[in-house]
Amino acid sequence: MFDATPFLRLYARWRTQQLAALNPAKTQKKQLLELIRTAENTTFGKMHGFSSISSVEEYQKRVPLRKYENFWNDFWKEKFPTLDNCTWPGKIPYFPVSSGTSSGTTKYIPCSPEMLRSNTKAGLDLLIHHVTNRPLSRLMGGKSFMLGGSTDLTSPAPDIFFGDLSGIAVKTLPWWARARYFPPAHLALLKNWEEKVDTLAELSLAEDIRMISGVPAWMMIFFDKLASLRPESEGKLEKIYPNLEMIVHGGVNFAPYVNRFRELLEGSSAELREVYPASEGFIAVADRGYGDGLRMNLDHGIFYEFVPLEELESAQPTRHWIGNVQPDVNYAVIMTTCAGLWSYVIGDTVRFVDIQTPRILVSGRTSYYLSAFGEHLIAEEIEDGVSTAAQEIRTELSDFTVGPVFPERAGELGGHVYIIEFADQLPAGELLARFETSLDKRLCVRNEDYEAHRSGGFGLQGPKVIPVPAGFFANWMKSRGKLGGQNKVPRIITNREMLAELIELTKSSGSGSVAAG
Repeated sequence: MFDATPFLRLYARWRTQQLAALNPAKTQKKQLLELIRTAENTTFGKMHGFSSISSVEEYQKRVPLRKYENFWNDFWKEKFPTLDNCTWPGKIPYFPVSSGTSSGTTKYIPCSPEMLRSNTKAGLDLLIHHVTNRPLSRLMGGKSFMLGGSTDLTSPAPDIFFGDLSGIAVKTLPWWARARYFPPAHLALLKNWEEKVDTLAELSLAEDIRMISGVPAWMMIFFDKLASLRPESEGKLEKIYPNLEMIVHGGVNFAPYVNRFRELLEGSSAELREVYPASEGFIAVADRGYGDGLRMNLDHGIFYEFVPLEELESAQPTRHWIGNVQPDVNYAVIMTTCAGLWSYVIGDTVRFVDIQTPRILVSGRTSYYLSAFGEHLIAEEIEDGVSTAAQEIRTELSDFTVGPVFPERAGELGGHVYIIEFADQLPAGELLARFETSLDKRLCVRNEDYEAHRSGGFGLQGPKVIPVPAGFFANWMKSRGKLGGQNKVPRIITNREMLAELIELTKSSGSGSVAAG
């Protein structure tokens, strides 16, 4: 294969100089005003008087914060799927399908031709940071492996497509990337995850893989499969993909996985590089080491605002932007994009570790959210699942909490453990198994990402329930000094130490137990 890395390195020199000269505040203001001018004759632009807006402050006065439900009900629902000049000029051709709203199973995020170019630019920035850090890189001399969901897209109307963001990315790959992409298009379409892993693992061993990207939990499953095919490798990627230069990860908190990935990379010169892509736009990419923050993409057709999390639901929240953010504040991320999102609350929270060259760390979600493995379960879906399961076995529950259990050894799968306080007799045996099965089925119905991870029981273990007697949570809250009407049992516990402590406490209550990773 022709090695295009020298051409990438030439582009990297120019782009690096451009980024070094970039003034964050001026750049972001320019992005906003260009977006406003472009969309001033849309339905949204006319409604908000875009033609007379000339500053960030005026924009913030005219355009309120909105969530997905607001855009759907007020601007998109009536004309969907043909959104033509609604919130962005022209017809929107692509809609990444994303789970995670309280109003339904999926949400459809507009993706315009301008947003496709924005995402391509962000992907190139990822590559230029790599070759800048590694002068001897030969990244473009082999193939880039995208380990994602099915790339199959549906077309509800002419020239309009729905599907996974990775599927849209594959369909719209620039010409120079197509020959270097793995897997082949017909295999990327596979929906059965187990079949996909088996097939791609075998085929990839015959390819010169230089980069691999994906969600950490799914990559771990894939790497376990590679190790089984090449037992002499002892699970070391250096012996499986000898020319591997980079593992790109994103989508979930990487902390539970970092040590296992470092073990996999022992003896290899490959590096870990985190990215922050969202259905709404590609937000940031690591240009330095792990934990040093992700550099924000400021000149990609996206304008960012930041609201202190505690103010998000207030009537008049303080709306910061790159020109006046502060370090170490937990901000809700607000996006205005070249696909027709305007001051859109995406649901993530970040904090700045650098404001001179804006770099962020993703700190969580604006609401309770369980996505240790990319399953994207929200509290409302979890509560509905537990309630449905209780009805299935005709019992009632008093309280519950859920948290992730991470795999500790190769070949293991992660999962969720539910600690549930039942009001009546504790279910056991077949009755408890029915509860777990009903809960699992309901979550699959409510959430497509969870269903994908549970497909064949291959990517995520089924839910495990520890039943506890009445009074268990009251005693636990009392021991923490949290007993009282103003304190609630947390529905989702992501703190591993707290969850392990609680599971240990269930043993003395006469309950079963689940190992906490």
